Amino acid sequence: MIKVIACDIDGTLLQEGGCEIDPVIFREIRRLRERGILFCPASGRQYASLRRLFAPVADQLMYLCENGALLFGPGNPGPLLEKVTVAPETGRALWCEIRERADCEIMVSGENVSYTCPADGGLVVAPIQALGNRCARADRWEDIPEPVVKLSAYCPGGAKPVAAEMIPRWSDRFSVAVAGERWVDFTVADKGTGIAALCRTLGVSPEEVLAIGDNYNDVPMLEAVGEAHLMESAAEELKARFPRRCRRVEEVLARL
Repeated sequence: MIKVIACDIDGTLLQEGGCEIDPVIFREIRRLRERGILFCPASGRQYASLRRLFAPVADQLMYLCENGALLFGPGNPGPLLEKVTVAPETGRALWCEIRERADCEIMVSGENVSYTCPADGGLVVAPIQALGNRCARADRWEDIPEPVVKLSAYCPGGAKPVAAEMIPRWSDRFSVAVAGERWVDFTVADKGTGIAALCRTLGVSPEEVLAIGDNYNDVPMLEAVGEAHLMESAAEELKARFPRRCRRVEEVLARL
């Protein structure tokens, strides 16, 4: 029996560049809650960004944020239940490499703040502000005042070439994933370890979790759960691995 739904956001719940969730989703979340099924956004996004998206039901949800590095419980604000941080020296080395590249810019994620470096030219600022993130400036790695949970390369020319070059050098120290057309994310955790933390917290089995996703950073989550659904818009390579498909998330929620 499904007790938890873990759902990706961008490309899954929000499609074709959408920025607002269809109210029908909130109706289905409430209906599921009445049947004892909990909904959990599972995203590379920041906690503050996710709470804004889900404002009508925000206090009722669990939140798996920053590609699995942070888990928040229900409430306003909800308690931080899990936090997986990056070793400072490892993070600093990656920061320096991304800063030196001409084809991408750097974003560093703390618990609920996104840090950017103004020397990068500022291209990364607009997309993270559009997500509703809390933002701050950091000229140097040493200026970041808290433990880091994720580093991201913003790639205006496309994420895949950057990922192909960086993954061989960093995959022994980070979970590296393409997270959309222009983002490459580096975390110690991933959405699969996040699902494990969610299950420990709730006292449920991974077999009792249903997950919905569309991109490569969703793969650890889709592999970890009892029932995995892939969006029809996903890459053909992923379709070969996950046979259950859906066009709209609300179709899956309504069936449950």
